[in-house]
Amino acid sequence: MKPSLFGLLLFLALSPSVKADSAAEKVDFARDIQPILADRCFACHGPDAQTRESGLRLDERTTAMQPLDSGATAIVAGKPSESELIRRINSSDEAEMMPPLEANKSLSVNEKELLSAWISQGAQYEELWSLVRPERSTLPTASSEAWIRTPVDRFILQRLDREGMVPAPEASREALIRRLTFDLTGLPPTLSEIDAFLADTGDDAYERVVDRLLQSPHFGERLAVDWLDAARFADTNGYHLDNGRDMSRWRAWVIDAFNANMPFDQFTIEQLAGDLLPNATLSQQVASGFNRNHMINFEGGAIPAEYHNAYIVDRVNTTATVWLGLTVACAQCHDHKYDPITQKEFYGLYAFFNNVPENGLDGNQGNAMPYIRVPDAEQAVRLRELDAKISELAAETEGDIVVLDDAQRAWENSLVTSEPTGAQTSIDLGDWYSAGPFVHPEGGLRAYNRDLGPEANVVDLNAKYFLAEKTYGWIERSDWIDGQVIELQGEQAATYVYRTITVAEDTKLLISLGSDDALKVWLNRKLLLSSDAPRGVAPDQNIVTLDLKKGRNELLMKVVNFFGEYGFYFAMNSETAASVPDSVLAIVRKHRGQRSPQQTTELRMYYRNNVSRDPRWKELGEQLAALRKQREDYEQTIPTSMVMQEMSQPRTTFVLARGQYDKQADQVSAGVPASLPALPKNTAPDRLALARWLVSPEHPLTSRVIVNRYWQMLFGTGLVGTSEDFGSRGELPSHPELLDWLAVEFQTSSQPPLVGTAASRWNVKALLKLLVMSATYRQESRVSPRLLERDPDNRLLARGPRFRLQAEFIRDQALAISGLLKHRIGGPSVSPYQPSGLWEELSSRGDSSKWTAQVFEQSTGDDLYRRSMYTFWKRTSPPPQMLALDAPDRETCTVRRARTNTPLQALILLNDPTYVEASRSLAERALTEGGTSVEQRMLFVFRLATGRNPNEMERDVMRAVLHEQLDLYKGKEVEAKQLLSNGDRSWNTDLEACELAAWTMFASMILNLDETLTKS
Repeated sequence: MKPSLFGLLLFLALSPSVKADSAAEKVDFARDIQPILADRCFACHGPDAQTRESGLRLDERTTAMQPLDSGATAIVAGKPSESELIRRINSSDEAEMMPPLEANKSLSVNEKELLSAWISQGAQYEELWSLVRPERSTLPTASSEAWIRTPVDRFILQRLDREGMVPAPEASREALIRRLTFDLTGLPPTLSEIDAFLADTGDDAYERVVDRLLQSPHFGERLAVDWLDAARFADTNGYHLDNGRDMSRWRAWVIDAFNANMPFDQFTIEQLAGDLLPNATLSQQVASGFNRNHMINFEGGAIPAEYHNAYIVDRVNTTATVWLGLTVACAQCHDHKYDPITQKEFYGLYAFFNNVPENGLDGNQGNAMPYIRVPDAEQAVRLRELDAKISELAAETEGDIVVLDDAQRAWENSLVTSEPTGAQTSIDLGDWYSAGPFVHPEGGLRAYNRDLGPEANVVDLNAKYFLAEKTYGWIERSDWIDGQVIELQGEQAATYVYRTITVAEDTKLLISLGSDDALKVWLNRKLLLSSDAPRGVAPDQNIVTLDLKKGRNELLMKVVNFFGEYGFYFAMNSETAASVPDSVLAIVRKHRGQRSPQQTTELRMYYRNNVSRDPRWKELGEQLAALRKQREDYEQTIPTSMVMQEMSQPRTTFVLARGQYDKQADQVSAGVPASLPALPKNTAPDRLALARWLVSPEHPLTSRVIVNRYWQMLFGTGLVGTSEDFGSRGELPSHPELLDWLAVEFQTSSQPPLVGTAASRWNVKALLKLLVMSATYRQESRVSPRLLERDPDNRLLARGPRFRLQAEFIRDQALAISGLLKHRIGGPSVSPYQPSGLWEELSSRGDSSKWTAQVFEQSTGDDLYRRSMYTFWKRTSPPPQMLALDAPDRETCTVRRARTNTPLQALILLNDPTYVEASRSLAERALTEGGTSVEQRMLFVFRLATGRNPNEMERDVMRAVLHEQLDLYKGKEVEAKQLLSNGDRSWNTDLEACELAAWTMFASMILNLDETLTKS
């Protein structure tokens, strides 16, 4: 978001005043001049050469002071009267004045005087503050040491002293524990937690609360809420039908990482490049799903290349926003107009993300490739059990079996002693190779009809084939066993299988084939069989005669799947089963004592699989096949998670003219902007290098950007108000020395962390503890009219934070204090109440039932009352109560939510079934847990919601409202039961309906108090 003129003037008002007519006052370029030039001048006279007018560039000192074609010089250092810039901004001639009238960006008198004074003082430029590496500044001397609790307070108090202001008193204990608990867990404190804190008179009572909350399992959930916004997490793909996906395993990883206090540099590296780490664990691969949370399309008729480009652009923009705090999206089509980022540098960043083996159109069945299966603890145990059984049985099949071994010896002897006849010839079956599955965007039939690469030419096992932006190659399948059904992967896909057959002389060979579904067979590039009838695979579905020529022959088959599982079957027909491959005969002719263990096993398995007809062997094989099928079926029930992967052959990246996916210009390599530190020398420019670069000590942005967002989380606004933009159009820091001190502190973490934990760099919990332990954070949030007029947004921090809770926390609070909230952490997303028909309005297709997330199915039981962060998020129709309370749609990265106040919010909080049911449940708590008197019950409800006891005036109002509601519902049992029937949970019929209805309306009033909905 671009700062408004009002925002700029407000900043100037809050900054030490600069009088242009005061020769003694130094004009500060970063504070006073750069915001003016960026807002009024850079669009036409900035970094973007394509839109630069008159050859004038004002973002660089050297070029700004060069004579123009007209002979004039825009800036003459020390001589404002000779500077064309000053003449133009003071001109009344519409043809000459700057900014021009049509730009609608006039300069105030004070701004003109500032520019003139700056030139008079030498027109010194400074590098953009955010691109200079932060340094730990000396801690300021405090005017009141008694107020200081952490180093943060010294910077705040120094600024307040300069402004002639004083900090607010410390907030009450009730306010502090409520503020802390929301900030660190996203939930309200319980009455027992409040009472324990009030009763604790120890000097470290507050710190113990902080430590307890930082160690709470709900800490990770609270921090994950903001991270899900940044990662554009959702449960649907976004485009077209907006069908479902499942990234809940990645969400669980985020929660666990925050709870484990994973150092933020590691947190960064694993999410951007966990898959590239040496011997990457399953957890690290899951973490890399951060950049797979973007929207994905599979709409028929859409252009795959266009959407593949959109995915990569989204990754660049998201990564830059989250870690750099820069608006690099501006450079997709042209050089950035305001910041030193060229279009070529944008595509240098693009190249880091251009090597994922993904399709432009995918996701019609949910998660899009590439993805991995991610078992939970219980599922992992079951897989290990099945693997152990399979290994045990497989070892048995390869071990000694007396009956089979005796028969094998007799068979070997017959081969050695028998003379070759004209009816026999040696047949050497080569290992199988496969290529695929080729997933065709338009389905299996199109894959069947189209030559996907291997069909027309001699098979080259080193060849690469391409379909829908994905690369395929041949893979050796030496583990495939003839005479058994070979299972293939994929759906609506084609897989090519290939082997050589070498014979000593011309011969005919009968083979038995089966497939699921369609099948094509070529021998030496001649098509022998073509069948496209859907079927399930089985032996002997096709018997084919192969007319083999002496020497090497090539057998190529194409197995095509239309739906469900698929595979194929191959065996030599019984009439030729006695023919033995040369490789096997060579082993037979060796003395048994001279055979290697591998040769012994190979010969044994050949005999058992191809020669033996012993029913006990068949039974053993069937048991093993059944176990493997059981494992595969079970594995299919395990959720997947989309991940990042690298292609073996990297794609070539080009600058795209005007950002158009099909307008390739200059070729570029992966790289970072020249205005930032370079990648280390002799480092492969991949995502892992990019991630490590972002958290390197030399990087000027990442630590500042992240620290600023945690400040924003606690205080409502960051030290840099535009937390998404640290560029020249963003706001300057309100406390620049504090921001830099915190940025360095975050990287080095010299402050003591939690009791019992070790110090570490990039320590998130240590940073948050440092902030919430400060006197600045602990101030009461009351504001006087004078202070409100002087500092309406609390940028000077002369009072504590006070702003409306986030959407999720408002709902979670209502569930928590009513006793409805279920605290299970992680797991799939759920679907609590929402108005009927919202999703169905978007499902206009007649076949919508084929796709997930088209018809809203409300959750039941405990799933109705889970934390809001687990609510199913449909991008084209986000949860309406979340949206009304300013949650983003999650289509793109968001690091700063809007905060509004609209009548719709009140309508939802008063009428949505979530809040009506919560009000009734809270009323039931009041009548069953709150005491025996009306007064006790009123105080119980009020204290649950606000954390404190009401004053006498508030008690009078509450009594009046309650008695009014009791009178209203008296004798109106039908109306009362109608109110109490809201929600799935049955009301407590042991209570009198009319009384409970009155208390329900009273509880609703308390839940809707401004104080209930506000932090602090």
